[in-house]
Amino acid sequence: MAASLIGGLVAAGHPAASIRVSEPDAERAAALKARFGLTIAADNVDAATGADILVLATKPQQVANAIRGLQLAADATLISICAGVRIASLRALVANGGWTGAIVRAMPNTPALFGVGITGLYASETASPRARMQAETVLAAAGKVCWVDTESLMDAVTAVSGSGPAYFFLLTEAMAEAGVALGLTPADAKALALQTFIGAAKMAEGTGTDVATLRAQVTSKGGTTQAALESLEAAGFRRILDEALRAADIRSAQLGDELAATL
Repeated sequence: MAASLIGGLVAAGHPAASIRVSEPDAERAAALKARFGLTIAADNVDAATGADILVLATKPQQVANAIRGLQLAADATLISICAGVRIASLRALVANGGWTGAIVRAMPNTPALFGVGITGLYASETASPRARMQAETVLAAAGKVCWVDTESLMDAVTAVSGSGPAYFFLLTEAMAEAGVALGLTPADAKALALQTFIGAAKMAEGTGTDVATLRAQVTSKGGTTQAALESLEAAGFRRILDEALRAADIRSAQLGDELAATL
């Protein structure tokens, strides 16, 4: 995800020389340097020193070791893309006498790799317009952005869009398998399922029509689509999705609780 953000920023005209990266994996660090021409920092402290914006892109379980004790510039903005990790925990970990900057939570998703992701953002009420603009500039390099008003909603963002690509991949996989069971070749079934989703998404975005209306428009009375949708509804399709997203929402909150409990 960090590489996606770097690539987006460089493509948008931000000079690679202004970006410093701390990457513990030497091979990955070398690849980033070769690909973008950026500076590889000696460690996290080096990466943070003097930075206007610091992007924290680690697993939630690695956050404490990654940022504890960093000396941030007085007005530096910290952007976290770590699932579940709350602003209060981040501030406690990087607290030092001179830092008065803002923390912005962000949850991008993997389509950011192609510049077509979407990121949920949250900043506390005390965050300055400058900090919000900085966060939006960084994350907009990977796609669209969506601000939420309360921090707890970041768990919902994680459930819907952060984890969402995996739901799409699973549904595509299942549809392709069902197509093979109906007699299609694996290649044809995959192509039909995948392009149908891509086309439907572009149609929904391009027309601006509510997806429920689009669904109704393609569902002829007594036709094949109606038969399929009735089968899905009878099997509890909406309930299954609701339960899945609630499970992701709960797990995101738990990740935040687990870190907070160690502070």
